[in-house]
Amino acid sequence: MRSVDPLEDTSPAPDDRTTRARIRDSAISCFAKHGVADTTVRKVAAAADVSPGSVIHHFGSMEGLRLACDQQVAAAIRDRKGEALSSGPQLDMLASLRSAEYGSLAAYLAQVLAEDSPAVAKLVDDLVADAEVYLGQGVDSGMLRPTDDPRGRAAIVALWSLGALVLHRHMDRLLGVDLTNPDVAADPAFLNYLRPAVEVMGTGLFTDAFAAQAKESLDPPGETDQ
Repeated sequence: MRSVDPLEDTSPAPDDRTTRARIRDSAISCFAKHGVADTTVRKVAAAADVSPGSVIHHFGSMEGLRLACDQQVAAAIRDRKGEALSSGPQLDMLASLRSAEYGSLAAYLAQVLAEDSPAVAKLVDDLVADAEVYLGQGVDSGMLRPTDDPRGRAAIVALWSLGALVLHRHMDRLLGVDLTNPDVAADPAFLNYLRPAVEVMGTGLFTDAFAAQAKESLDPPGETDQ
């Protein structure tokens, strides 16, 4: 029989989140699992172990709750990406991803981004603005090349990444990796996605010769002498 150390605390850690934070986090999980249309006040309340009235008291409406969820998801991504891209070229990418604890964030985005609404447009705008900041941090830390168009690059990178989440079922079908899985970074199949992603972002797709020619062809013509 295993002896119990009287100094060893075997009880679960207390949940010290506020009621508002617990409702918000439960709502993120509900949206990720059920989608936007099928997530109700009652489902969120049950998941958070509060009354439906408490949900409305803290957020006013489901729209207010959605806004709070969007803000929390965007902040979490901003913090994790910013921390990683400030680390410099010595960053262990796989270890960083495995320790990031994204939880339901990817599944949440996969569900809500397919909706065409002002709320989603605001969320995407915020994610792109945040991407511009943390990509700039990557430039400063020596991880990324500088660019003449930080905003455009941020939009492309963010939209490509978000598009992969919306199309996650096809990613799973083609590469065998579910990007919405909270433990995806621990799945050996994650490398099926990560390796080609690093190749495309790290070494590019075009040869140097074609890249130079393509860039020149897209640059605005110079002023001609009169």
